[in-house]
Amino acid sequence: MENRRSVSPLRSRRAKLLAGVVALGAAGLMTAQTVVPSQLAFADPVRVDAAAPADFSDVVRTVSPAVVSVQVKQAAEPRMMNFGGKDGFEDFFKGLPDGHPFQKFFRDFGGRGENGQDQRRQPRQYGLSQGSGFFISEDGYVVTNHHVIDKGTEFTVIDQKGDEYAATLIGADKRTDLALLKVEADKDFTYVDFADEAPEVGEWTVAIGNPFGLGGSVTAGIVSARGRDIGAGPYDDFIQIDAPVNRGNSGGPAFNMHGEVIGVNAAIFSPSGGNVGIAFAIPASTAQDVIMELKDGGTVVRGWLGVQIQNVTGDIAESLGLEEARGAIVAEAQENSPAQKAGLRSGDTILSVDGTSVDGPRELSKIIAAYEPDTKVDITVWRDGKEQDITVTLGRLQETEQASAVQPEALDSKTSLDDLGLVLTTKAEAGMDGEGVVIAEIDPDSPAAEKRLATGDVILEVAGMAVNSPDDVLKALEKAEKDGRKAVLFRVESNNSTRFVALPMNLA
Repeated sequence: MENRRSVSPLRSRRAKLLAGVVALGAAGLMTAQTVVPSQLAFADPVRVDAAAPADFSDVVRTVSPAVVSVQVKQAAEPRMMNFGGKDGFEDFFKGLPDGHPFQKFFRDFGGRGENGQDQRRQPRQYGLSQGSGFFISEDGYVVTNHHVIDKGTEFTVIDQKGDEYAATLIGADKRTDLALLKVEADKDFTYVDFADEAPEVGEWTVAIGNPFGLGGSVTAGIVSARGRDIGAGPYDDFIQIDAPVNRGNSGGPAFNMHGEVIGVNAAIFSPSGGNVGIAFAIPASTAQDVIMELKDGGTVVRGWLGVQIQNVTGDIAESLGLEEARGAIVAEAQENSPAQKAGLRSGDTILSVDGTSVDGPRELSKIIAAYEPDTKVDITVWRDGKEQDITVTLGRLQETEQASAVQPEALDSKTSLDDLGLVLTTKAEAGMDGEGVVIAEIDPDSPAAEKRLATGDVILEVAGMAVNSPDDVLKALEKAEKDGRKAVLFRVESNNSTRFVALPMNLA
């Protein structure tokens, strides 16, 4: 490996996959991605020109040395028996006569000394998990999954020959389920490169990994689909393959017939936990940028807009006066977020960012994440029946927790909207504070139930009008009907988040 090359610099906008991939357990199913660090110089990776699927041996022989098993030592909470007075054991032992053999047992294994201090032994316990990974540079950078190394205290990389190497965690990104390890050794490692082009559906692919801890194993199949959304997060863009993938393959690569990595095996669909012919890999294009950032700084920095968004369906588009269902409608702008400071508000439909069309929430999330924090972007929204441009200075995306909602109890003074299948009451009558109208009852066969509205949900707006009483809702419905709307838009709060629901006017 005498000839070396430099990897091209990172694009100005980095495609990134956020959000946590399907949680699979450290030894389990699959997830991963990779990016060759931009400042590393690499020897030219081996490229295999294998034509037909009759024989995969040339590809496997060439790339297998770069694929490794990853063992992770994890600290585990010790499981202890409770000998305290809470369960009555301490009082029991105190009542035993002096010299009773149970007293010695209590002192040695669960009691308290003469000074009253807890004498129970609490040995540190460890668990061991396994996954897969692969070298992306000759100086020892290894890609695997976040869920493989999660809560790990020690990391060991084992190559195809069985040689073991201690590894250091460089960085991990929970949202993309990616992690980067580094092995220090006085040798050059065989490594693999990422494919420059996305695979075509129907192309052959080879998956190599460590299923069930058996060691290096090879399976083959085809690319079944691209752009799969499996519900792992708003940035799903998986490659679906039918190469058999099982528990322990997490973090392993999927190769094309040139020996290039087309994706990092990410997840499997299986009722039983074993292979059923449906596996998902994170595209190489996504993996490269994420791993590069992990290598450079140990974390992934993403732009943040600060909105709750949802799809624009046909009936929502109709209620907004949009000619077609496109964009992402803002259910709520978070408090003190860049969106709120810039003037974005509930009901705005985001159509584009800096001229890049937004087809839906997933595209918007990926576009925003590709920007650096503090970047100014021009966002085109649909508001009040026309397009408007709003300039937003993006913030930095942080991990957040979502609180649970409190459901109301007694509901009185109800007003019925029979055609929609709703019975409403005020927040005050429901024993709640704040604005909005509470759904007290719902007909399970009604249009509202079909839209997944539920008892306890709070209606905040109807047809763009804030509502605080059932009468407000009726007035808003009457106005929408006069305006000739075939559907009326409700903004609803449930489970501590807001969303829009369009209900048909011809039934109202």
